[in-house]
Parts: sequence; structure tokens; C-alpha cells
Amino acid sequence: MTAIEGEPAILDPAHTALVLVDLMDRITALPLVPHSGDQVVDVSRELAGRFRAAGAAVVLVRVERPGVAVQPPGSDLVAGLAQDGDLVVVKRTIGGFHRTGLHESLAERGVTTLVFGGIATNLGVESTARAAGDHGYELLFVEDAMTALTEDEHRAAVALNFPRLGRVVAASAVGFG
Repeated sequence: MTAIEGEPAILDPAHTALVLVDLMDRITALPLVPHSGDQVVDVSRELAGRFRAAGAAVVLVRVERPGVAVQPPGSDLVAGLAQDGDLVVVKRTIGGFHRTGLHESLAERGVTTLVFGGIATNLGVESTARAAGDHGYELLFVEDAMTALTEDEHRAAVALNFPRLGRVVAASAVGFG
């Protein structure tokens, strides 16, 4: 992906949160590209561990279908992803900010920078990121911590849309100062 910037992203853990979108079994099991659901979960787990160790916030966003009594099987977060102290947000729209209290929770923690991963790149991740930009957050997108239903959808978000909203980097470039 040509949009990935080579410079390291050195972050302040006191003002940064990792936001992982829709890492649920029923979504990670879909046929996804360019990274499999398992690959995205592995990179996301590693990132979340680094964020927690640095004292930075970890936010896990999952979707629930509105107006149904029981959610489909596999609607919980991937087992073991959420840890004590993480913020878990349940959304009922494509993006993670609408009527979830996410912005207020981040503001209470002093967060000004959001680092994104999740599925699907061009849907839940992009919608959440666009709203975050509207709220004034600085945005960082971890290309290898997200994926989509098609290569073209992923590539369009990563190469065309995300660079207009923030920086696109690889997980290996994310660090703390």
C-alpha cells in the first residue's frame, strides 16, 4: 500500500487510545482481504498489549443489531481480546460514536489521539474515524490491523480516504515516547 508512511508514530500514552472496531467472531470469520480476520485479531492483540503496557487506553467497539431480542451467534468480542480496564462500546449503527457515549468517555480520559484497527476498513472503521475527525481527534490508521470484504474497498479507504483524515502506518511503526 503506497499510503503507508515509513516514519514511526511516537505517541503520548496519556492522550492516546487504540480503537478496535467489530472484532467479533461472526465478522472475523468472514472471507476478508487483504488480511484474514485471524491476522487482524493477532495484530490487534499485539497492539492492545503494547497500549496497555504503556498505560494508553484500549477501546473495543462491537455492533448489535437494533430491534432484535437476541443477537446472532458470534456477536461477542473475540475471546480474550477485552481486558480489565478496557472501554467496551456497543454501537447500533455503522460508526462507534452515535449515541454510545464514546466521545464523552474519551474526553474524560484526556484522549486527543485515536489509533484505529478493525473490520471492515471501509465501513465500521471509516465511519467511526470520520466521526472522530469531526470531534477534533488526531487520527492514526494501522493498515495491517484492518481488513475488508474486498481488496478494492480496503485499498480505497487506506490509500484515498484515510490519508485525508490522518496518517496510515504499519503496526510496527506505532510506539510510545
